[in-house]
Amino acid sequence: EQEIIVEFLYSIDKAIFFFINRSLSNPVLDWLMPFLTDLNKQKLALIIVGLLWIWLMIKGGRTGRTAGILLALTIVVSDQVSSSLIKNLVCRLRPCYVLQGVRVLVDCGSGYSFPSSHAVNNFAGATILARYYPKYAWGWFSFATLIALTRPYVGVHYPSDILGGALVGSACALGIIAAWEFVDGKYIRRASSEQA
Repeated sequence: EQEIIVEFLYSIDKAIFFFINRSLSNPVLDWLMPFLTDLNKQKLALIIVGLLWIWLMIKGGRTGRTAGILLALTIVVSDQVSSSLIKNLVCRLRPCYVLQGVRVLVDCGSGYSFPSSHAVNNFAGATILARYYPKYAWGWFSFATLIALTRPYVGVHYPSDILGGALVGSACALGIIAAWEFVDGKYIRRASSEQA
């Protein structure tokens, strides 16, 4: 019975994967999705992100510095949880290695499939930024969702990989936010008020 459920869920996963990977295909997305999925490998994008992070640390006040430090910490933690821990426990092969007829628009990648580290890291970042800049939460999560959706489109992840990645990344970020706010409230702000 358990095998039947797993097979049923996998059939849904494959159906949604092929809908995104093949049915939605068009020349515009065939150019845009590989470009977006590889933003993290493009020097200009990395320079812009680095400059924005520095600006946040210098000009963002206490909120900006907190967001900047937690952002860096969370992405390091969430990436390690995803790449070094969960992927090696689940050992799921990428669809571009397993399924026939996949449109592969970027390098398939040597790592395992679940969860998508792109989804993990972008949702971790979006969760941190949404906590400290809630006015723009829709923007942070829209961007994270778009980057996550590039992964099945280019053929390297199942939809369940990006859903799992979104949950893992958000959970890592919420855990770090909770830990920071506990320490900040119990020790740092108390010490500041006592000194005042």
